[in-house]
Amino acid sequence: MITEKQLSKKIKLFLPQLDERLSRIYLASEALSLGRGGKQKIATIAKVSRTRIDRGIVEINSQKKSAVAIGNIRKEGGGRKKKTDTDERLLTSLEAIISAHTRGDPMNPLLWTSKSLRNISEILKSQKFNISYVTVGNMLKSLGYSLQANRKTDEGGSIEDRNAQFEYINKTALSFMDDGCPVISVDCKKKELIGNFKNNGVEYEEKKNPRNVKVYDFIDKNLGKAVPYGVYDIAQNEGWVNVGISSDTAEFAVNTIRTWWYEMGKEQYANAPKLLITADGGGSNSSRGRLWKTELQKLATEIKLEIHVCHFPPGTSKWNKIEHRMFSFISKNWRAKPLVSLEVIVNLIANTKTKKGLQIKAKEDKKIYTKGIKITDEEMEKIKLKRNDFRGEWNYTILP
Repeated sequence: MITEKQLSKKIKLFLPQLDERLSRIYLASEALSLGRGGKQKIATIAKVSRTRIDRGIVEINSQKKSAVAIGNIRKEGGGRKKKTDTDERLLTSLEAIISAHTRGDPMNPLLWTSKSLRNISEILKSQKFNISYVTVGNMLKSLGYSLQANRKTDEGGSIEDRNAQFEYINKTALSFMDDGCPVISVDCKKKELIGNFKNNGVEYEEKKNPRNVKVYDFIDKNLGKAVPYGVYDIAQNEGWVNVGISSDTAEFAVNTIRTWWYEMGKEQYANAPKLLITADGGGSNSSRGRLWKTELQKLATEIKLEIHVCHFPPGTSKWNKIEHRMFSFISKNWRAKPLVSLEVIVNLIANTKTKKGLQIKAKEDKKIYTKGIKITDEEMEKIKLKRNDFRGEWNYTILP
């Protein structure tokens, strides 16, 4: 009996040689030969609809070879156009509906949504799009979404207002962008050893001639570590990375934002009265960090902008846009390349690009940042800090 693999190979070989009618009859004959479940199996292998196979079976059973006139056979590329081909607004509307409700790890190519296909279809219909839930499913699949089961990874309790904070960040970011104001995502990438060390990944090299690197990953005291802190402009799809050599402190983080503003942001948003920063809840840009707020106050006064900050809830750092829209591509660009010097790291970051137009600028930051700086209560009282009514510890504004 022919295996599924052999059948698939056979179908792929025959179909390109046949016109629409003959291919329909051929697939129908294969389905009939398999018996029960044959139609579904052939439809799946050939990636065609069951309706097409049913029509072929009707033609075979009727034994009317002229059932379809030759002149009525569709030419290649004929048939009804995809809805996304006839209405460009549809894809944009679908992404807008699901973006605020996305669950899972954005670093993974498979994403999923908490909204059902029928619910999404109903929302689109309310926006005057005539679309079925089946078409919605096909569109989501083309965007990289799939059905996913739950996975046991959460060892703690649920964070109060977690999803509400995601909704708030999304709503605030859209509002800022509609007003032509900058929205940036910030974070510190993983620290990297500088030197001839193994870097994960593979790339093409001459056969049996891999690059030799050090066996042990002990830090080189002369070269040290690279500390890349990044700023990602969501609307412009542009990034800035300061590659430091000391510590990831709040002063270093805010200085990166300052450098981004003067090097890139100021030209793009010359008339903007405010800036939105989305950041993790911990690290150098911690929602509880006193030095972080103190340094932001200095920056707000210096550049004369209201600085609005929205922190992601604890344990949700991978939802930060910078992680999967910038840092992930930097990692891909330097895979299998030993980061032998600070100059190499900066050049690899600056030459990272994507098909969607991502551009990144990078610069060395050789300043030594002091760790453990304490901010007194008196200094905190001088900060023009305005907390939001909703989760003010995560959402606040610092005025110039």
